Amino acid sequence: MPRVIKKKTKKKETGAEVDVKDRLTGIKHKIRERQRTAMIATAAVVVLVLVAGFVYVYKNTMDEKARKLEYEAYKIYYNEYQKAPLADAERFQKSLELFKQAYNSRKSARVLLYIASAQFGLNKPDEALASLSELVKSFPSDKDVLALAYMKTAEIQLKKGNKAEALKALDSLYKSDIPIYKDYALITEGRTLEADGKKDEAAAKFRELAEKFKDSPFYEEAKAKLGGEKKEK
Repeated sequence: MPRVIKKKTKKKETGAEVDVKDRLTGIKHKIRERQRTAMIATAAVVVLVLVAGFVYVYKNTMDEKARKLEYEAYKIYYNEYQKAPLADAERFQKSLELFKQAYNSRKSARVLLYIASAQFGLNKPDEALASLSELVKSFPSDKDVLALAYMKTAEIQLKKGNKAEALKALDSLYKSDIPIYKDYALITEGRTLEADGKKDEAAAKFRELAEKFKDSPFYEEAKAKLGGEKKEK
């Protein structure tokens, strides 16, 4: 008679075994999640490195381009290293075009000041004033150039006959935290007020200059103005 083969009954898992299996499954899941997170983070780092590298190369390229354009513009503006001296209109126009290209490649307060100077040289005072206004707004921390921008603004406004606007620019220069050209602001304000018949206001500017800026190249002029005032009295 054939032997009956007994089927093995499946052993039921105990609570402890189920708990271990669940933990192992949880650990595997966490490992997969961490691997996925690590892959995403690595990919993000690679992308950032590539972007940073591109920006660095692009910036260096644009900076180098700007430097070359500026150099060529300076040579033309100052009529240096030219085969033949350029007429003012030509040198201002050509240098202006190059300065604008340089500014588009790399923003610079100094270049913007030259743009304004070239525009003024081409008898375009309103364009020059617009460039100077942009300079004041965009580069408030570039003190040396900012001071020159205020001075240039005053010069152009005086040429246009806008004495009030010129005085406003000079007053902004004097009241700013820019440490230079304050004596220039005072002497120019004094001269402008004096020419406009405002002798008392002019004298106040000359007096302030004489009291606060004894080492100024305008000191003797201010003293002379005040001396003349006393004689008249």
